Amino acid sequence: MASQCDHKSVGMLVWRDDKLLLIERKIIPFGFAPPAGHIDEDDSFENAAKRELEEEVGLEAKNIKLIAEGRKENACSREDGTWHYWKIYNVNANANGKVIPSQSEVKKIKWCNKDDLLGFAFKTKQYLEGKVKENDWQKSPGLETVWYQWFKKLKII
Repeated sequence: MASQCDHKSVGMLVWRDDKLLLIERKIIPFGFAPPAGHIDEDDSFENAAKRELEEEVGLEAKNIKLIAEGRKENACSREDGTWHYWKIYNVNANANGKVIPSQSEVKKIKWCNKDDLLGFAFKTKQYLEGKVKENDWQKSPGLETVWYQWFKKLKII
């Protein structure tokens, strides 16, 4: 993993029926989020998206569709990681493979329906308002804050 932030990130929305695949992150930034990551050595956002999906949850994307992009002020664990230019993709629901969470990056996975997402969003809103302490957040988080922003923009929540 690179220690310097490249300020370029991808996120993949994997839907099965009306449920969205989220992972709970083991590392900063804490929270539930779709599979996501930095571009790093990849030559394109699309290749990075496919690599990150396989690394984090063991799925091979048959095809992906760009649905949103833009800059967000969001921290990561890397040096100078204070903002990222994101490209968000929908992943074909028939992605190859079985969901197998990364031992190093994922605490757990959850297929979330609308009520689950709204519950996580409420907790994130409380966290952003200072009503949830950092220790409590790390033990039982809501949506990763950048994904709270993206889900609102995409009208998922």
